[in-house]
Amino acid sequence: MFFNLTLPTFITRIITLLLAFTFHEFAHAAVATALGDPTPRMHGRLTLNPLAHLDMMGTLTLVLVGFGWAKPVPVNPYEVRRKTKAGMMLVSLAGPATNLLLAVIAAIPLRFGWVSLRPTTSAFLPSWGSFLFEFLTINLALFFFNLLPLAPLDGEKVITFFLPDHWVDVFDRIRPYSPLILLAIVFILPMFGINILEVIIWRPLQGLASFLIGR
Repeated sequence: MFFNLTLPTFITRIITLLLAFTFHEFAHAAVATALGDPTPRMHGRLTLNPLAHLDMMGTLTLVLVGFGWAKPVPVNPYEVRRKTKAGMMLVSLAGPATNLLLAVIAAIPLRFGWVSLRPTTSAFLPSWGSFLFEFLTINLALFFFNLLPLAPLDGEKVITFFLPDHWVDVFDRIRPYSPLILLAIVFILPMFGINILEVIIWRPLQGLASFLIGR
């Protein structure tokens, strides 16, 4: 929560989220544009300007409670599917894949010992090691979280592309309730000691983070 955050951690999260959300949404826009859809460019989303992508409430809640969102990039499914049947899947996958790439880039200085993970004492600024590790962790969290197969997350469009038609029909029926299911997983079930995210996000995240930094 906000009151437990130190100033260095708060600064780290703000910078990380500005970059993570911006590159995530830009990747959606860039792939859609590459597939022939002019919609992202028409709405000013084919840019690395954070102001074009950030939802202020979504960013604030992610900093404070670990759950948030950016403004979704408008995409015309018909346009991207004219290029390839996998159009919407590729557009959706581009965002999480970009977060994974950012995490890999952040891991390189840590893995090769160019930056120490040991925190330095500063009341105002994070050490390079703590900044990179937090940057890596948040981007991996966004990678795994966005791949959950629930609308409006990217994973729903990714998984339905690979499923047989009868399973797609199941997801179509679930879709109207997906936001409620997501809220239950994130906020309600943990109140009863049921932490699904621990199993499907945090444990894989810790394993992948350890692999990337060689620990």
